[in-house]
Amino acid sequence: MTDLTDSIRVKRTLFSADVIQARIREIGQQIHDDYRGQDLVLVGVLKGSLYTIADLSRAIDLPLRLDFMTIGTIPNTTHQTGVVRITKDLDVDVTGKHVLLIEDIVRTGLTTAYLVQNLLARQAASVKVCSLLVNPDQQLINVPIAYFGFEISQAWLIGYGMDVNEQGRNLPYIAEIEKLTLRN
Repeated sequence: MTDLTDSIRVKRTLFSADVIQARIREIGQQIHDDYRGQDLVLVGVLKGSLYTIADLSRAIDLPLRLDFMTIGTIPNTTHQTGVVRITKDLDVDVTGKHVLLIEDIVRTGLTTAYLVQNLLARQAASVKVCSLLVNPDQQLINVPIAYFGFEISQAWLIGYGMDVNEQGRNLPYIAEIEKLTLRN
């Protein structure tokens, strides 16, 4: 094991930078083929999707628009109810456009499903999801995942946008870490 910080211990690298980049290029080509001639907007869910949307947008050889949303939790509510709120909304009008929601990871699907419904309510022509990582065993709700990079287990992960207490997002690979006991 290697030390990332005093509190985060990396067990093993799951996906190297080269493996991630190769898969991103494959997904980009697939999206290019599927959306040729259509008005496409990539919507990244911050902060986790930052690296995925940056690399993916360069791998899609089409004119497209980029925008971002940020989801926040409601203190003392979200954990029990799953209720979230949009803390950074879109600047681009998605009415009549095809929207591809970019996620770093889809586990339960609850937040992603909320965002899909929100974007459909804005009269997008279509809304599909592209997630670098998915865990089908944890999904509680079916979301329209059209593209994904890798299936994962319930491991604790860090890197390529995923963090622990805002640390580790900038790692160019995805690693499994020891489960943490967070201290306040």
